[in-house]
Amino acid sequence: MRSHTSFFNKFLITIFSSFLLVGVSLSQTVKLKLIETSDVHGSLFEYDFIHGRLGNTSLAQLYTYIQQERDKKDQGVVLLDDGDILQGQPIVYYYNFEKTDVPHIVSRVMNYMNYDAGTVGNHDIEPGHPVYDKINKEFNFPWLAANAINTKTGKPYFKPYTIINRNGIKIAVLGMITPAIPNWLPKKIWSGIKFEDMVKTAKKWVPIILKKEKPDLMVGLFHSGVEAGYNGADPNSPRNENASQLVAEEVPGFDIVFVGHDHHGWNYTVKDSTGKTVYILGTINAAKTAAVANVILTKNPQTNRWNKKISGEIIESKNYKENAPMVREFTHDIEHCVSYVHKYIGSFRKSVSTKKSMFGDSPFVDLIQKIQLELTKADVSFAAPLSFNAEIRRGSVHVSDMFSLYKYENLLYTMELTGQEIKDYLEYSYGNWFNQMKNENDHLLNFKKDDKGNIVEENGHPVLNSQYYNFSSAAGIKYTVDVSKPVGQRVTIISMADGKPFDLNKKYKVAINSYRGNGGGGLLTKGAGIPHEKLADRVITSTQKDLRYYLMKWIQKNRHITPVALNNWKVIPENLWEKGKDRDYKLLYGE
Repeated sequence: MRSHTSFFNKFLITIFSSFLLVGVSLSQTVKLKLIETSDVHGSLFEYDFIHGRLGNTSLAQLYTYIQQERDKKDQGVVLLDDGDILQGQPIVYYYNFEKTDVPHIVSRVMNYMNYDAGTVGNHDIEPGHPVYDKINKEFNFPWLAANAINTKTGKPYFKPYTIINRNGIKIAVLGMITPAIPNWLPKKIWSGIKFEDMVKTAKKWVPIILKKEKPDLMVGLFHSGVEAGYNGADPNSPRNENASQLVAEEVPGFDIVFVGHDHHGWNYTVKDSTGKTVYILGTINAAKTAAVANVILTKNPQTNRWNKKISGEIIESKNYKENAPMVREFTHDIEHCVSYVHKYIGSFRKSVSTKKSMFGDSPFVDLIQKIQLELTKADVSFAAPLSFNAEIRRGSVHVSDMFSLYKYENLLYTMELTGQEIKDYLEYSYGNWFNQMKNENDHLLNFKKDDKGNIVEENGHPVLNSQYYNFSSAAGIKYTVDVSKPVGQRVTIISMADGKPFDLNKKYKVAINSYRGNGGGGLLTKGAGIPHEKLADRVITSTQKDLRYYLMKWIQKNRHITPVALNNWKVIPENLWEKGKDRDYKLLYGE
């Protein structure tokens, strides 16, 4: 009797276990949350080192959200960064160039946050080999860029992709960087690296990854925007700056493509060449947001494959408090940087703002022009406002103010240009900068318009048709800009600043930053008509350190500065300019 009972019990257990196994396989579900940060630009903590005040966006705030999600037991979290973290706030500049004998603040912060992978951004290349090679070794996670190729080995300079296993799911992450870096940065900064087309690179690596790794989820982590036609670019041209959507559409295999570089909070879908839906997600800059892909995977017992349900969301850091343990961990670093940026270097006898620089000759830009001319002994200087709304107030000037005066780590070049190329450069600049005013009711600034001719707005403000940091003016010459005339016929160069004749056929020495000197904004290539491959031949000299360093030294030497407009150029007719600038100033700044 016992033997029959024992047999029957074993039979029931076997049957019950079989049903359980079937039930598990039928209902096996895995939830993942992939979180992307991008274009953080040094906003590690909720403190604005430039303006010496509490900010409201930071990685430390996003870390509170990240930890909140990691604490949920029903999901796995993957943390990714999409580049451009090594430039922006003074705390990263301090560890890039001043405090270099210890591990970098960025590597320590990102290791503390337990990132799973990151992609290199163009502003991460900008500090130069000593910085990005060092930090690449310090990261506890792979730093990716499949299309950045080592010229000696022919292999990727950084790791091309990585595999992340989370809750039984195999995730492949392919990283790529915008290949337009040679258009902006001096060759010595990226020596030994060539940057290949993103679509071409993805077509090479995706089949390799799918065949070799057989991932359950294929993710792109691209430091590149989505608007392939941005700034008049040909989407079909090789090495497109903003090719993320092109890759998603033309290279089958991706489930999700995270993007960066363009500072937009993207959350939408496209179809790839097979008709499959691909999710495109991106963040705003300065740790204002994180982009999140919510993935639910359900195992199909017949095919033994995962069915995927994906949705996207954008998380705002302002809705979270700083992670207190993280802040405590790095308090010493924060205090060191505060001491650094508070260092006194001189004083200004009057306040200056970039707001006026949007509408004509201004003390803010002309201070940079004056210093560039003195540093290089050039005949002509080109400069632009690098911030949309920056101000240095009257009184003491500190290291922190240098990040308002000059936002980026550009070098200073001296280049050789003809008089005609200088004029054509300016025609291109003012063609993008100013609208043609046919009467007093027209706008002075060249605003972006939709198909119906209405000004495009973003967050309640009008959008300029070109980036303000491309609004380049000149010093060393006297000239007028006639906004009543069409593009290409506006600039009249009257003379050199000292009254000597200006000759269109003569060669001049021109002070210009390295971004512009390498073709950034197209003013030298599309404007002056110099082939990109010939730009390096025009460079006479280059500074060894970034321009901000030399601006700081100049102010320390001269101590008490009175910034004034050089008044070497003006917009005409004055009646149109006056009406246009007053109206557009209120429209642009709400004042």
